Formats: sequence, C-alpha cells, structure tokens
Amino acid sequence: MVFAMFARILSAWLALWLVPATALAQPHTDRLIIQPRESIQIGLSTDRVAITSDFSGADLTIFGALENIDPLVARQGRYDVVVVLEGPARVSVVRRKSRVLGMWMNTEWHSFVNVPASYSMATTRAPQDIATPEVYRQMALGIDNIYLRPADPTLDPETLAAFTAALRDRKRAEGLFVSRAGGVQFLSQNMFRANLALAPSVPVGVHRARAFLFKQGVFVGETSANLTISKAGMEQYIYNAARNQSLLYGLFAVLLAVATGWAGRIIFRKD
Repeated sequence: MVFAMFARILSAWLALWLVPATALAQPHTDRLIIQPRESIQIGLSTDRVAITSDFSGADLTIFGALENIDPLVARQGRYDVVVVLEGPARVSVVRRKSRVLGMWMNTEWHSFVNVPASYSMATTRAPQDIATPEVYRQMALGIDNIYLRPADPTLDPETLAAFTAALRDRKRAEGLFVSRAGGVQFLSQNMFRANLALAPSVPVGVHRARAFLFKQGVFVGETSANLTISKAGMEQYIYNAARNQSLLYGLFAVLLAVATGWAGRIIFRKD
C-alpha cells in the first residue's frame, strides 16, 4: 500500500513538472497570418497621343486599382491617390530683363538641366489633407518640390531661389505645370479614375505617368506607365525634318522666305 501511494505521488509530481515541458516541446500549431501590403496599379486610356495643328489641349484619363486594401480603412476614406504625368527632361533657360538706356534687355540668364517639360498632377483631395509638406519634399512630389538643378552649381542661394521661382511661374503661366485637387475620384473602394490636363503646348516625347498610394497620410507604394506624345500629319513631317536634317531645313526656310518676299513685291508693286 505504501508503495502504491508513493507511486501515485511520484506520478502526480511528474505530471506537475513534466507536462508543461512536454507542452512547450510540442510544435505550435497556430500560424502568424501576414497581411499582404497594399499596392496600386494603373492603366492609361491610350498610350499614344497625336498632336495636329489644331490641337488645343486635352484631358488624359487614367484608370487604376488598389490591391490588398483594408476594407475598414477604405470605408473610412483614408486611402488617397496622387497621379502625376511628367514630361521629358529638357534644358530650360530663365532670363532676367533690365532697363538699359531706356530699353528692356536680357541682362542675366541661367540654365537649368533635367527640367520636366511639363508636370500635371491630380489628387483625391487637397495635397495638405493627404500628407505633410515634409513627405512631399522627401519624395520631390508636387510642383513646388520639383528639383530644379542649375547648370552653374556656384549660384548663390538668393539668385537661385529667384530664378527657380521665375521658372515655376513661367511654366504655370504656360499651362505646363498644373495641379488639380479632386482630379482623382474613387469609383469604388478599390477602383479610381484620374483626369490630367494636357496643355496646348505640351511637348512631344515620352511622358511618364506615376501613381502614388497613401494610407492615412503614410506613403505605401507607387507604380508608373509611359505615354508617347507625337505630332501627326504635316506637322510630324516638318518636325522630323527640322530635327533630323536641320541644315536642309534651314536652307529651305531661307529660300521660302526669299521667295515669299519676292512674290509679295511682284504682286503688290505699283506701276
């Protein structure tokens, strides 16, 4: 009897100390479920725009979709999208006029390299309601945050600030730098549409459309697609001739001007 009691006590003691250890040694059957990160995709209504002589500007429609979204955040309207159409990089020259001897003359000029020839932006809401100015500066997102690199790196800060501001103002006045708050609209919780403005003087070349996804003010991801803008018809022929055969194009332009002047003299001369 004593031996049987001792066996029960030993069995209880072993159960008290060994069962937890055995339980710890058992593989954990619960698995951590990782929620996929949200992403964004876009598709252009067309990947090529042809410009003719009567082109007066147009709207480009971009459709997009969000993937792996949080339904609760979507219902609260806390997803935001910023879409940008950025033109090909060009060299831009800014000139300052001053009055010299009663005449306005260019007295100072500076060049900027790799400047987007055009920049059209559309957002779901006002930019300040989507993210902080610091976020936009870090991402170089927005007209005021485009990095304008001068060809002369020795420019003093005051002169650089004045000429970069003048360049942005000129691009805005020409309709090449445009921002539309509310230009992006959600069609459903994960589908959206963006309308971007193409100015009448939009440059030809390859433009890049970029879409940025924000979640509660935090940047999540981006995607991009290319758009080719080219001239069509006679404009395309003249444009190609001016670029590819500049010498012959120049000679033809001079001869045409001479012939036009001579013809005008013959037609309108008085006997």
